Amino acid sequence: MEKRNGVMLEALKKQFIEPDDEFSPMPFWFWNGRMEREEIIGQIRDFREKGVAGFVIHPRLGLCESTPYLSDGYLNLVEAAVEEAERLHMKVILYDEAMYPSGSAMGMVVRDNPAYASRGLKMIEIPCEGGSEFPVILQDGETLVSVQAVAKTFDGGIDPAKVVLLGAGNTDKVAFQPPDGGSWSVLLFVETYSKGVIRGVYFGQDDVDPDAPPSADLLNPKATETFIRLTHEAYYGKLQRFFGSTVIAMFTDEPNILGRKPIRDLKPWTDGFLSYARRFGLKEEQLPALWLDAGHGTGDIRAAYQKAVNAKLTDSFYRPLSVWCEEHGIQLTGHPGHSDEIGLLDYFQLPGQDIVWRVVEPGGDKGLQGAGSTLGKCSSDAARHRGRRRNLNECFGACFKDGLGWHFTADEMKWYMDWLFVRGVNLLVPHAFYYSIEGERRDERPPDVGPNSIWWPHYRHISDYMRRMSWLMTDSVNAARTAILCEEDRMPWEIAIPLYRSQIEFNYLEERLFTDSCMLRDGEARIGDYGYSVIIVDRPEQFSAKTRSRLEEFVQSGGTVIVVSEEASESGDLELAEAPVAAGVDTALAALPVASYSGSQHAVSGSELPALIDRLIARDVGLSPAASDIRISHVRKEGAHFYLLVNEGEERWEGIALLGTAGFVEKWDPWTGGSSVQPVLPTSGTGRSVRLPVALERRESVILCVDPSGTPVVAASVATSHTMRTIRLDAGWTATVSGTKDDECVSFGAVELGSWTGWDGMEHFSGKVEYGNEFHLEQEDVGAGRSIRLDLGEAEEMASVELNGTELGVRFWKPYRYADISAAAVPGLNRLRVTIANSLANAYNEASLPSGLFGPVTVDIAETNE
Repeated sequence: MEKRNGVMLEALKKQFIEPDDEFSPMPFWFWNGRMEREEIIGQIRDFREKGVAGFVIHPRLGLCESTPYLSDGYLNLVEAAVEEAERLHMKVILYDEAMYPSGSAMGMVVRDNPAYASRGLKMIEIPCEGGSEFPVILQDGETLVSVQAVAKTFDGGIDPAKVVLLGAGNTDKVAFQPPDGGSWSVLLFVETYSKGVIRGVYFGQDDVDPDAPPSADLLNPKATETFIRLTHEAYYGKLQRFFGSTVIAMFTDEPNILGRKPIRDLKPWTDGFLSYARRFGLKEEQLPALWLDAGHGTGDIRAAYQKAVNAKLTDSFYRPLSVWCEEHGIQLTGHPGHSDEIGLLDYFQLPGQDIVWRVVEPGGDKGLQGAGSTLGKCSSDAARHRGRRRNLNECFGACFKDGLGWHFTADEMKWYMDWLFVRGVNLLVPHAFYYSIEGERRDERPPDVGPNSIWWPHYRHISDYMRRMSWLMTDSVNAARTAILCEEDRMPWEIAIPLYRSQIEFNYLEERLFTDSCMLRDGEARIGDYGYSVIIVDRPEQFSAKTRSRLEEFVQSGGTVIVVSEEASESGDLELAEAPVAAGVDTALAALPVASYSGSQHAVSGSELPALIDRLIARDVGLSPAASDIRISHVRKEGAHFYLLVNEGEERWEGIALLGTAGFVEKWDPWTGGSSVQPVLPTSGTGRSVRLPVALERRESVILCVDPSGTPVVAASVATSHTMRTIRLDAGWTATVSGTKDDECVSFGAVELGSWTGWDGMEHFSGKVEYGNEFHLEQEDVGAGRSIRLDLGEAEEMASVELNGTELGVRFWKPYRYADISAAAVPGLNRLRVTIANSLANAYNEASLPSGLFGPVTVDIAETNE
């Protein structure tokens, strides 16, 4: 075993190739059918065989009423599943609701006490049309919180200087005489039941159905106590012996204060909330601004209200759940309702988020746009700054496209995985593995991304990949020295785009953590293992006076604050000066033009950010040519440096990478587990960096492992490959279909390459087609110094190849290439078999998506110079 300065590269590599079970994916397992012990155990064993060492038991729509939720029968089945998981050394996360959103115990909280139903505040506007008395009509369970008179503006807003409090209480009418001839209204603010629901687990209980379970008042700690008693204590009573060993966490899912489908135009509320909200600066006379425009202060009022709601939700719901979990030896996990609510993860021992409904997706800048683009960093940065080892993402949920529920490819799944991993997520919860796809169950938030998918026979490739990448991003520290300051419920995404495109790693730093938990010293804001010398702020006016004072203190300590404003270049308030060039910056980067301001406070537009940061901090990663679709994360783990490079684009990129860490370099392939020594290019630099050639296909990821105590292997020459000749397999194809309705093989004989949806009877076929062909090789084609490459061209959508009876492997996405098939090739006649499996959307959604082998299929014989 080679040891360099305490870094056991071979030991790390072994961990990487075969990561421990703790790094396994833990899929949502939909319990959505007639649950039977034997079938449950059989599916768990199937998971284990595919490398899946854990699962989340998720009660789901379609559960049979013969097994009532949380009944003894139901809990006995849960116990059987957990027992089997323990026997197979697997882990289990329990789900705290029957469907979602969490907090209702499938309506049992409200049935236990009807006063615990979810509540909201409504505003009733009564225009003053000469009358001086106005009726107050309340329904059962409603409370009058405030009565106000407001002067309306011409555009429908209000004049905040003309608000008259008329009191509240038990009254059936209020009196008010407008003091002037303007337009006035009387506003009644009434606390009422929201009528919100959750999605239940039995047919007829979805949120659009009359029997949908009522949602609970999550702002009421008494309702939460009831929820815990009915749900958590029920699980603990049955599974106590597994808690903290096999059962590791409780998953709470996007709690919704008003519930789903509430009365329109309500604001989250609960009894006594006005008094609670006053500590956040919300005044009674500001309530109208929650609905009506009150001038330039409207945004501040609404922000104060939202902070009060978030704080109350944390105090009344998340904190009690967290305390219960900690006291019972497990973790609170799951996620809030919105992608950028980073502050609400404070009490999650295992912070999480979710990718659902394609809030981000491949193509263009769709992975960088909108609040959803922050969700990966939301959970990972929340974990980093709180010292949590793991953070999770519930991924792939309803990520189908074109309205076809089963139109989701492994190609897209790989993109989503890489999108999450390179942003620091280290535990994936695939949504979902279905217990049953019988009848309507098949169309409930499809697709199944596990046992009922076309890739399930090959799932070990996917689970191993998830394990390796999760291992890499666990117990490691990323090298970001730049932070974007964010609020508890707003993570600026626009200013992150130029950083992503320029491979400048950053982390989101929450305002409260910056003010209360960061140590400012020697030009850095330090929190745990992380230190930031540059803090980017996009809307300083949104932050508190305490935060702005703390930023000034950071600057005085030697740090740099960059204020991003598209009007910055037009500002004349600060003296324009040239920013210093940081030591070690690549000369090509240093030559970039940049406008900045003197001192350590800079005002720039978003497009100027990368150039300015390059002048302030030595570049950690540089790519030539520029590559706006390449994402990079540099993490340190057990003394080694790992650079994860991911291609989020649709085109191959090839160029030179400059790494800010010098040393012995290896290239690790997280998909195959393979590794090789990575020679570096000769350099005349300072020895603090290395240059090396890199090529990334679409959907490819690579890890460059650097041992800083080792000596780089300098390439004497660059390996080359020259194509000697190309064999085109345009004709001669035969096709055999398997997986038909009668489970018979049907031969189509000679076929032309193209979509099989044009073949007779195959318009909506989902299954496999085996294509056959032959080609001839000369003796010298398979000799030393030759490599043989196979390229299938276009295919839809999963291809496996066999050459002369030897399996060459499966390809899930484009490019469908096999780099060297020489070991299976022979002089003379070679028999090629290509099996294509297509989308289940054709059968399940009656689609006719292009399916099959399209080509052109080529065999290249190349001369190599290694």
